[in-house]
Amino acid sequence: MNQNDKLFYGEFAPRLEEISDLMMSEIQAILDSISTDSETAPAEHIKCRIKGADSLKEKLRRRGLSETAENGLRELSDIVGARVVTHFIGDIYAVLDSICKSNKWQIKTIKDYIANAKPNGYRSLHIILTIPFGVGGIDTINTEIQMRTIAMDCWASLEHQLKYKKSIRNTALIVEELKRCADEMASTDLSMQTIRDLIQRG
Repeated sequence: MNQNDKLFYGEFAPRLEEISDLMMSEIQAILDSISTDSETAPAEHIKCRIKGADSLKEKLRRRGLSETAENGLRELSDIVGARVVTHFIGDIYAVLDSICKSNKWQIKTIKDYIANAKPNGYRSLHIILTIPFGVGGIDTINTEIQMRTIAMDCWASLEHQLKYKKSIRNTALIVEELKRCADEMASTDLSMQTIRDLIQRG
C-alpha cells in the first residue's frame, strides 16, 4: 500500500494489510497441502492486493455512493483481493474444494463464471469471503479470491485494458475478437485438462 492509499484508508490501513497478508499465507498453505511438487503444483502464481484509493473511489462513484474508505469497506467485496492463476481448470476446482473444507474461511458467495461465462466471454471463479475486521465500528468486511487459468488471466488482462484505456479505435472489432478468443481458449483449456488427465492415468 503506497502512502496515498494509507492516508485514504487512515485507521483502517493496518488491519487491511494484516488481512491481505493472512489471505496470502492461508491460500499458499492450501496450495501446499495439495502439492509442493513443481510439476503438479496447482497454481502458476498467486498475488494479493489492496484496492488503490483512486480505483475504490471510481467504483463508489459508479454506484452513486460517497467516496469514503468506510463506504468502500461496507459496500464493496474486493477491497482486499487475491488472484490464483492455475495451469489447468481442474486445479481451480481442487483449490475451491480445499477452501470449502477449510475451517478458516467463512464463504459468503461463490460465482462460477467458468461454468457460466459472462456474455463478453469472461471466465473466472470468484469466492467472496466474510472476514472479521473490528476497526472503526466495522465488524466484518468481504474479500474476494479470483481463480482462473493462465489463458483466462491473459484474456482478462486484455479485456481490462479495453475497458479502462481511453480513445481506442475499432472497439467493436476488438470486442468481437476477444469473444472469439475467449471461446477458443475455453476449448483449449478443456483439451489441455483432458490430455493432462490421460497422462496422469498412465
